Amino acid sequence: MSEAAQTAAPEPTLLAPPPEAPPPRSNLQQRLITAAFLIPAICGVVALGGWWLLLAIMVITAIAINEFYHLIEAKGAVPVRGVGTVAALALPLVAFIGSEYLATLLLSAVLLGLMIAQLRKKQISESLASISETFFGVFYVGWLLSHAIVLREFKDSVAGRWGGAVARGMDSDVGAFYLFFVIAVVIAGDAGAYFAGRRYGHRPLAPAVSPKKTIEGAYGAIVGGIAMALLTKGAFDLFASDLSEELPWLAVIVLAPVLAGVGIVGDLVESLLKRDAQIKDTGTLLPGTGGVLDRIDSNLLGIPVMYYFLLAYTWWTSVPARNFSSP
Repeated sequence: MSEAAQTAAPEPTLLAPPPEAPPPRSNLQQRLITAAFLIPAICGVVALGGWWLLLAIMVITAIAINEFYHLIEAKGAVPVRGVGTVAALALPLVAFIGSEYLATLLLSAVLLGLMIAQLRKKQISESLASISETFFGVFYVGWLLSHAIVLREFKDSVAGRWGGAVARGMDSDVGAFYLFFVIAVVIAGDAGAYFAGRRYGHRPLAPAVSPKKTIEGAYGAIVGGIAMALLTKGAFDLFASDLSEELPWLAVIVLAPVLAGVGIVGDLVESLLKRDAQIKDTGTLLPGTGGVLDRIDSNLLGIPVMYYFLLAYTWWTSVPARNFSSP
């Protein structure tokens, strides 16, 4: 080969390295994105109430009850999925068109129905576990979550229990404030626990149930819940005092740490169920959080506690005075 040919030969081309893939989003980033979608939706549904809230609760119930049954199936149990799912969906519907009392009666009928359904099954082994765990799912998801309906319609609940005279001074949408209040306080408590636990946590709260949860995180939940309660009450007093005037500041100060503490218990209960089933998350629908049941676990207990606290407060401040004042 001539010297000219050698000099004319092209040099090999160096390929550019492929572009690096973007780093995956952190758990915190995923949580914030999920919250950015959920918070406006929650506020809108709570404000609208009525059939919109019922539809939202039934959708959440349908997803959450099936996530729960997935947990117990991971333990080898065989729930009566059809009966359990229909019963869980019926509870908020009955609470909406009837009352909390009728929903409680339905819950009793569900237990009887599960027993009959179990008698019709060819496989009768593990019958006790099947009935118990199916019914617990109906109670844990359907019955507890149906309290969001009666809390939103709190004035009607009071009128149904003690008559229209007791409820006459209440705004018809007072339940919107109550439902928003408990959801906000519990979520703020959850956020406070998350950030305080990451920054300061070193003493385990319940190591056998959830090793990552700490006592410092629990303190953060209480502080976050109280701060959100005061902020929510103050904002409503400024812009919608007709909704928040029924709940005085002293009741807010008492209720806030109770709701935050109940939220911690609700989170631990679901962690207990997941640890027993050896499942990290109940689903993947909500990035950064997991499943729907992972997101609502704290409010499953917080909403009923708020509802019964308000019933007790209303009875204490209104009902005895009206009853004893008559001749």
